[in-house]
Amino acid sequence: MSVFGKSILKRLDWLSILIFIMLVTIGWVNIYSSTYSGAEESGFNFSSIYGKQLLFIGVNFVLIIIILGLESNFFERFSSVIYVISLALLLGLFVFGKTIAGATSWYNLGFFNLQPSELAKVATALALAKYLTDIQTDVKRKKHQFYGFLILLIPAILVIPQPDPGSALVFFSLVFVLFREGIPVFYLGIGLFTILIFICTLMFGTIWITIVLGILISLFFLLKKKSFKIPVIPISIALVVTILFSLSVNFVFENVFEQRHRDRFSLWLSLEKDPKKLEVIRKTIGYNTYQSEKTIESGGFFGKGFLEGTRTKGDFVPEQHTDYIFTTVGEEWGFIGTTTVIILFSILLLRLVYLAERQKNAFNRMYGYGVVSILLVHYFINIGMVIGLLPTIGIPLPFFSYGGSGLLGFTALLFIFIKMDSNRLKEGF
Repeated sequence: MSVFGKSILKRLDWLSILIFIMLVTIGWVNIYSSTYSGAEESGFNFSSIYGKQLLFIGVNFVLIIIILGLESNFFERFSSVIYVISLALLLGLFVFGKTIAGATSWYNLGFFNLQPSELAKVATALALAKYLTDIQTDVKRKKHQFYGFLILLIPAILVIPQPDPGSALVFFSLVFVLFREGIPVFYLGIGLFTILIFICTLMFGTIWITIVLGILISLFFLLKKKSFKIPVIPISIALVVTILFSLSVNFVFENVFEQRHRDRFSLWLSLEKDPKKLEVIRKTIGYNTYQSEKTIESGGFFGKGFLEGTRTKGDFVPEQHTDYIFTTVGEEWGFIGTTTVIILFSILLLRLVYLAERQKNAFNRMYGYGVVSILLVHYFINIGMVIGLLPTIGIPLPFFSYGGSGLLGFTALLFIFIKMDSNRLKEGF
């Protein structure tokens, strides 16, 4: 091994790499269990789902070697080019895309279906870090904030019509990088308030929203201190905008959302009052969530054991090896298994935050927080979806769910940052 190779190996963050290997291994074991029918005798049957995932894992390690072998400033230098290429690939789906499960999100390469949105997440994290690095301390200027949000918005707009709302949500998770770099938390408050108004309007209607807002503002005026000047005009404008937004919610819900999306919200928020219609929704849209909850519950504390999951073997959860792979962990490995997976993810995320904070190079730090944001949203939403706390929106569990594009995308996302961190001291950053 060359001196260069030995030097890199010494500087790598082996804790992050070890957790990555553990997650990929546990994920493959559960993909094997969820798709094994008993007819195949070998885990190396590459025509099977678990065999294909094993091939993806092999390609993954080739990708890791390539990333670690690149110059440390390669990704910063070419981040804009990578971002433009990713947007071009997303645009190309409208012409050359392959439709799978109702979404035109893939390119059919013959031997492999490529999902460019997974690679676009990496590209967007790089592009945002590059832009924020270039403007340095000017992030608080409105113009630069607008362009920062625009970098996230463009790929999100391109994936929404596929339709792939899950990936669009992941792109918006990168706003946390902007907050880390100094954008006022005021924007986060607006975002959370908008979501709250949207949900409350669906549940209670615009009239009640208006009444509650009117009461709150009236109390604000009554309880104000004499020395405190009330910004009457801004408050009035905010009230009018909020009411107008609330009035638009039902129109958007009925005319922009597809029926399956409306059904998911109806099930999640208990909007449907007709018992017969609600039962139909539960048997269709809510079927996966119901079965995943029961499958995890059936595992108990210690689980049923490897290849012993009766609900897994009975195909109670459709496409269990993809977005619902966590249910296999719950049934066969029980509370012990699910807790282990959650702890591993939590340690990885905390470790990445630590690595990001110790970077002296601004680009590396911002990209590191981008990695944390993307992995956190995937991890939180996928598990929340599987246990019924969140509506189903089709987000895979990083390093776990079956799929070559997802595994390659998450691996590239992580190891680009590991490569950056390995050069932190060497280059005097």
